[in-house]
Amino acid sequence: MADTPGEIPVQTRCIGDMAIIYASDYLNKLSGERIERECKRQLGSGCRALVINFRDTELVNSIGVSILMGVIDAAEQNQARLIFSDVNSHTAKLFEMLGITRHVSVVKDEAEALELITPQTNAAGTSGQ
Repeated sequence: MADTPGEIPVQTRCIGDMAIIYASDYLNKLSGERIERECKRQLGSGCRALVINFRDTELVNSIGVSILMGVIDAAEQNQARLIFSDVNSHTAKLFEMLGITRHVSVVKDEAEALELITPQTNAAGTSGQ
């Protein structure tokens, strides 16, 4: 649901106890705060893993980075896995320079994110042999 009239809501897709949140084309204060609220809402509802998909994101400004640090902190406090997917090369370099990649897995796409998360959920229940 949109936070204010005329505002585009954050697209989210849930798979089990994982939520995939889709970032907008420009991650700034307004869009970043919407993503942060959605991530915290998903964590509050029991999600154990969050994937933020940057497929449509062309630019992340300094405030957007700061907000993402808040999302990282919230995920760590909830002992949830946080993965960034579909990050363009410019943004990936920015995340690496700022040290964000020490706290977040950055993967090629959603399929790779699912591969990282699925073994964690299946490992406790079954053996490979």
